[in-house]
Amino acid sequence: MTFPISLEFFPPKTPEGADKLRAARKQLYALKPEFCSVTYGAGGSTQDGTFGTVSEILAEGVGAASHFSCIGATKATVREQLARLKGMGVKRLVALRGDLPSGYGTGGEFHYASDLVAFIRAETGKDFRIEVACYPEVHPQARSADADLQAFATKVQAGAD
Repeated sequence: MTFPISLEFFPPKTPEGADKLRAARKQLYALKPEFCSVTYGAGGSTQDGTFGTVSEILAEGVGAASHFSCIGATKATVREQLARLKGMGVKRLVALRGDLPSGYGTGGEFHYASDLVAFIRAETGKDFRIEVACYPEVHPQARSADADLQAFATKVQAGAD
């Protein structure tokens, strides 16, 4: 039995880092990943880098999933980002609550990843395959393992694949 694999990258911060990442991807593609995901910095701080790296991966002929965090985001901003990703040809998202950069407090119109998943489904139907996170060792903010499992189930019920 063969299991599909995926690779996860974070967007480079420098041109030199971008060159190193391109070289690493080229070697790692020998593993034939089903897709590569690209992380999204706290509060969307690496959004342009994320979208740029996703675009490169797609141009290289490999499936790509953009991490998509909602903490601090508005519905209008999420709509714009979804349209941009769809226009790029992205078919897969990793929907996350995400973390705000230090000192930002809380904010935005989404409090949980399940809120984001439901919004994406309502706005885009089945345009995207929506992946979500799960914590096998229990999320640090969960009240209990059962509550954590329920949070995962809520994401699936909201429309996660």
